[in-house]
Amino acid sequence: MREGLEVTDAKAQTIGAMDALIAKYVDAQGGLMRALIALNDAYGYIDASALPRLATAFNITKAEVKGVISFYDDFARAPKGEHVLRLCQAEACQAVGSRELTAHACKKADVEMGETRADGRITIEPVYCLGLCANGPAAMVDGKLRARVSEADIDALLQAWEHEA
Repeated sequence: MREGLEVTDAKAQTIGAMDALIAKYVDAQGGLMRALIALNDAYGYIDASALPRLATAFNITKAEVKGVISFYDDFARAPKGEHVLRLCQAEACQAVGSRELTAHACKKADVEMGETRADGRITIEPVYCLGLCANGPAAMVDGKLRARVSEADIDALLQAWEHEA
């Protein structure tokens, strides 16, 4: 019984913290975006339970909140892995092998594109332009840009991540 109470207490604390964070931006210019950024930064993603709270706070519909979240790639809708590999899928990078590189990375990491591996260590995501069009295939590795990424680079990166633990 005590264990169940702890979970409920922790959830209530999280909801209270989420509400307090949202409240900071209700009257601010660009408040919804600022609240979304703050939630994403604080929790690593925007939990579905935040949608009705945001909608109420900013007097808009849940659909409008969801539309804003889904429009911006940087807002995560689920927890990400310890390491995040974003691979460019735009035309310029496709022309120099990004699709093949993506297939290789997913196979080597044992994770589907847009998902987090079951052990929570690695997330591989598509991104549609990192601004390195002349130097593709491009990737963002844990927030840092990389140009002219090869299969050997992916292998070395994944091997390093595997040996971290």
